[in-house]
Amino acid sequence: MVRYMRLALVVAILGVLSSPLKAQELKLWYNQPAQNWTDALPLGNGRLGAMVFGGVAQEHIQFNEETLWTGEPRDYNQPDAAKYLPEIRSLLFAGKQAEAEKLAAEHFMGTKSSEGKRAGWFKDMRALKGLVGNPAATAFNDSKWKTIQLPAPSGWETVGLEGVDGAVWLRNSFILPAKWAGKNLVFDLGKIRDQDFTYVNGVLVGSMEGSTEGRKYVISADKLKPGLNHIAIQVLNYFDKGGLVGYKDTSRALMVYPEDGTEKDAVKLSKSWKYLIQNEDPPLVGAFQASYQPFGDLLLNFPASKVSGYKRELDLNTAIAKTSYISNGITYTREYFVSKPDQCIVIRLSANKKNSISFQAGLRSPHKNSIVKVIDTTSIGLSVQVKHGALRGESILKIRAIRGKATVIGDKINVNHADEVFLYLTAATNFKNYKDVSGDPIALSKADMAKLLKRNYSTIKEAHTKEYQSYFKKLTVNFGTSEYATLPTNERIAHFSKGNDPAFAALYMQYGRYLLISCSRPGTGPANLQGIWNDLLTPPWGSKYTTNINLEMNYWPAESLNLSALHEPLFTMMEELSKTEAETAKKYYNAPGWVLHHNTDIWRGTAPINASNHGIWVSGAAWLTKHVWEHYNFTQDTTFLRNRAYPLMKEVALFFNSYLVKDPATGYLVSGPTNSPEQGGLVMGTAMDHQIIRDLYEACIKASEILNVDPALRVIMKEKYARLTPNKIGRFGQLQEWTVDLDDTTNKHRHVSHLWGVYPGSDITWDKSPEMMKAAKQSLIYRGDEGTGWSLAWKINFWSRFKEGDHAWKMVNMLISPAETGGGSYVNLFDAHPPFQIDGNFGAAAGIAEMLVQSHSGYIDLLPALPSALEQGEIDGICTRGGFELNMKWSKGKLSSLDVLSKAGKECILKYAGKEVRFPTSKGNTYTLNAELQLMN
Repeated sequence: MVRYMRLALVVAILGVLSSPLKAQELKLWYNQPAQNWTDALPLGNGRLGAMVFGGVAQEHIQFNEETLWTGEPRDYNQPDAAKYLPEIRSLLFAGKQAEAEKLAAEHFMGTKSSEGKRAGWFKDMRALKGLVGNPAATAFNDSKWKTIQLPAPSGWETVGLEGVDGAVWLRNSFILPAKWAGKNLVFDLGKIRDQDFTYVNGVLVGSMEGSTEGRKYVISADKLKPGLNHIAIQVLNYFDKGGLVGYKDTSRALMVYPEDGTEKDAVKLSKSWKYLIQNEDPPLVGAFQASYQPFGDLLLNFPASKVSGYKRELDLNTAIAKTSYISNGITYTREYFVSKPDQCIVIRLSANKKNSISFQAGLRSPHKNSIVKVIDTTSIGLSVQVKHGALRGESILKIRAIRGKATVIGDKINVNHADEVFLYLTAATNFKNYKDVSGDPIALSKADMAKLLKRNYSTIKEAHTKEYQSYFKKLTVNFGTSEYATLPTNERIAHFSKGNDPAFAALYMQYGRYLLISCSRPGTGPANLQGIWNDLLTPPWGSKYTTNINLEMNYWPAESLNLSALHEPLFTMMEELSKTEAETAKKYYNAPGWVLHHNTDIWRGTAPINASNHGIWVSGAAWLTKHVWEHYNFTQDTTFLRNRAYPLMKEVALFFNSYLVKDPATGYLVSGPTNSPEQGGLVMGTAMDHQIIRDLYEACIKASEILNVDPALRVIMKEKYARLTPNKIGRFGQLQEWTVDLDDTTNKHRHVSHLWGVYPGSDITWDKSPEMMKAAKQSLIYRGDEGTGWSLAWKINFWSRFKEGDHAWKMVNMLISPAETGGGSYVNLFDAHPPFQIDGNFGAAAGIAEMLVQSHSGYIDLLPALPSALEQGEIDGICTRGGFELNMKWSKGKLSSLDVLSKAGKECILKYAGKEVRFPTSKGNTYTLNAELQLMN
């Protein structure tokens, strides 16, 4: 009897150990509305984006259309740049970096868009044109001025003056302490964008231009008076962020203190400043490239009431957001989604009691050139025109009220006592392609609306869910659960690095997949720095495409996390860029093929931008071609390789065949002029460039062999490959960032570009070059763990490739932490540089995948960097090079079972725990292996 009991107990234990992990809800949720834009929940269909705030008295849905940008089609290239190339190279080889950068700044940077004449406008503003009286005067009556809260680190655009550039007057005051009588005072006003004229008691006490230095003006005692003292500042802001922006340390106040004292003695100035806009039409400021723009806002205003049971959520399984609450005993529910099949933003309002839904709907836009218009009794439209740009947009809002009454009053729609209400929002622009802006946005928006009005809500929702899940359901992941799983998302972020919440990492990984689906569908444009979500007219870095890490990182998870089709927008962009970049290659380097510097935009500008010490970087095209090569590696699609990938790769190789030059000091070929992103200025030869070029040549050689083409070119590429400057180990045991050993071990910069060969490249691996891997690891140790959001994401991948899972997990902990601490995550799990950049979300998702499976060394490495925090889990649908898809389980840190689906019929090579197994496969067949890598079928 005892023997049978023991046997039953063993069976029961084995059943528990082998039972599937409990499925977790894939939801972000909160028990309060969004206060900030980075609290709101993102929705998108690749073209239209929406940010849902979930307010009770006022629902705010900020929306975007992916083709609304500043600028217009134009030539970005300097026509005679190439004639300065030899001299720039000679100066750099001679060690005259400053002279080379000066010459390049004058003759080698791209052209800017047209600029206005500043002198006349400046003179008018200083002469107080447009004003009655002098706002600097102590007795000036400012009682009717509005107020604004300053400083605003992201500009006055974020605190009520959206879209305002020009001349603005600000006024404040302070009471002079009696003990300061007779003393000179320091006025610390922080940084001001762009130019200020600061007055105290009507006297000009200081003026500066530029946003890099804080304003500290010393005011002599004779200009002060007992009691109340008045401050007036005329701010001239020509573009981008405006006003008093303070300091990076946002806790530091604007203040006044004695010259012979310290900040500890200071009187803090009130954050409430009065303001008057003198002029909103400053002269146009030229820009190297265009900026992505917001489109507008949908506002729903509801009767004020007390609520309980509030909850807002985003379901990653369905790409549907929901807000619900109880008011006066009635449960109200809102559903929101952005449909790809029907090209619209859809909202459903419902209540569990009839005749309970009443609200007012309106549209607005931050664009000054915008207008709301009535279309019919249940529809209004929003027209926007980008300032000084070629693009305009049209949006239509249609409301269907069930058993209620919908009427247009003014330019808003009022709904009263409805049972249920459906809102449909479409938007379009006149953008057709990077050369053509002849589209008809009204016709496009109306056509989308006409199609969807033929369908009911249930049909629209079903089509949306089916299309979205055709991507999302391809991969599932489960890392178990924890005591924190029942907490709201913002609280889970706060607890993640302190507790044990592996399920949240799985949610974060799936959120990365959700975001990529939402901002990069086939037929749309690629994801930019913010995906497709942006609420600012002057977004950080233009919210464009930065190609020295950020654009590429957006697509790191596309292949491994079974979203291969979402790579398509990037490939289409590359084909467009190959045309515009061919002109850049010719005009700047007198070379064939195509080249891309470190940024591009919707108009496909490819010339160097910003400054010569970091804007001349030539490896963007080569890095991008790694994506088409990886797409082939993961899919084994030779048709794609022949028709799309190899032609793009080959043309970049042709460029470098011409561009590379011999280093007189070493005899090796080097890249240059170039830079290691944001490090060291303009140079000849960087490790990053050489790693990328080696990777490109290697891929092109293999591709030409697979396709049996270009044997003569193959010989040239092999010769160039052999002569290219190799990776070097420096005096500190580090991987050198440059051809010369200049690395600074105290440098903690976010860019770690010389480790490109570790990830995403495969130039440096444990199999090929263990000593170089050790040097790369030493470089990363010197550079440190801290970083911005995307930098932390990159470091997850580095430590995974180093096969140090617990260190990689440390990076995950740092990334999934409140954004207030620096690089981390906002309330809605958006990646924080800060500010928001979406690349970290994608890079981290790819990095977690690298912990579980790696395939860059010619075989599939199982659980190569599994952290102790993920001791059990399962993932179904993860993809590898060679055309394989894996379903894998592990327990107590050990592999439990593995299913391998062969999608291309190639030989499968698996490695795990020192074991290797090889077996042939047939396309479409699945192979099951046990924990010992023994085939079970």
